[in-house]
Amino acid sequence: MSERTKIAPTETIVDSKISRVIPCKRLDIGDPLKWLAFALNDFRSAPLLSISFGLVFAAIPLFITYLVAQTGFHFVVMPALVCFILLGPVLAASLYDVSWELEKGHKPSFRHSLKAIRRNAVNEWAFAVLLLLLMIFWLRVASVIHALYPSNIGSNYEALLPFLTLGTIAGAAITSIVFMLSAFTQPILMERKVDLMTAILSSVNAVWQNKATMAVWALIILTSVAIGFLTAFIGFIVLMPLIGYATWHSYIDTIEVKRERKYQ
Repeated sequence: MSERTKIAPTETIVDSKISRVIPCKRLDIGDPLKWLAFALNDFRSAPLLSISFGLVFAAIPLFITYLVAQTGFHFVVMPALVCFILLGPVLAASLYDVSWELEKGHKPSFRHSLKAIRRNAVNEWAFAVLLLLLMIFWLRVASVIHALYPSNIGSNYEALLPFLTLGTIAGAAITSIVFMLSAFTQPILMERKVDLMTAILSSVNAVWQNKATMAVWALIILTSVAIGFLTAFIGFIVLMPLIGYATWHSYIDTIEVKRERKYQ
């Protein structure tokens, strides 16, 4: 990992314009590609474990699709997609553990990864509840949008366009907020004994200080999700572990630490 300008390296938490946060580094626009390269190495180091978690990520949207097919309620697709993105940070905690174990020179295991959310249990579950509340809020917004859509209008594209546009704007707004809140929160809570607000505000600060780079990273994540859906979720088997591992490396590359991290 390349050297970066350190921000108050002797302090764990410093003052910022928004609150006391863990300081962050300034990122380059191409850093997300570096994170993906590290993620690919992690995947190669633990292929069976990676594929196992990938199958779990592929099974979730497959189950959502099954519910849609059974109920015939196709308007649930957009809310379900956003819910999938909202819950991703919690579901990816086990993937972060794999990368962390590899960094320490340990052999990752399925059992050890499943225990990842217990390291800072109170705050990590509080974060999960926060994401759940945001998911419920989004479902309510989606319900209101659907209620405003006249049922007597045909299902052709021109008739659906206003509904789809409004839904897309609302979905993009809430996912952008969630991205800022959760970009680094889960890894921070996993590795450090800090409170939830410190982790969240540190994530928001890091994203805000590196807007261009994080926009590229967000686009890569959204593109991966889109590819996963276009490949009938088969792509998730590989893409979701890669995104999870890359997220861990983005955390290590962005949030200040007291000692230099090493990679293979």
